[in-house]
Amino acid sequence: MSQSISKIFVHMIFHVKSHRPRIREEEEKELYAYMGAIIKDNDSIPVIINGDKNHVHILCVMSKNIPLAKLFEVIKRHSSRWIKTKNKHYTQFAWQGGYGGFSVSPSLHEKTKLYIKNQKEHHKKMSFQEEYILFLKEYGIDYDEKYLWSD
Repeated sequence: MSQSISKIFVHMIFHVKSHRPRIREEEEKELYAYMGAIIKDNDSIPVIINGDKNHVHILCVMSKNIPLAKLFEVIKRHSSRWIKTKNKHYTQFAWQGGYGGFSVSPSLHEKTKLYIKNQKEHHKKMSFQEEYILFLKEYGIDYDEKYLWSD
């Protein structure tokens, strides 16, 4: 083949570092827009970004030119620096070190978008920790819970 092409949907999830300020509703739309710009700057396509006070979900189309770990790194680093400039509330803001990256088949693209869109409603019934463990089980990922929530 003379041309490299790909279309890989990835559901990205990451959490605010424990005991840090939570994301306030006043800043979340602007934060998500900023994250979308970071994703675009890294040759990827943001589809939907949403979350709750302590975590973020992103559905994006990954660039063929950037590793997943690098995309997580730049989103988390730049958004953390940016949000600290918005308000004194965020002086100690930080993202937890780890992340979850899950492939999404084209047939589940719309279902995943709806799931991310409805995060606030979803978390009235289930905690982030319960949700994340369900993802790990659904994808058959082995984990040790004592390492999931550490700083």
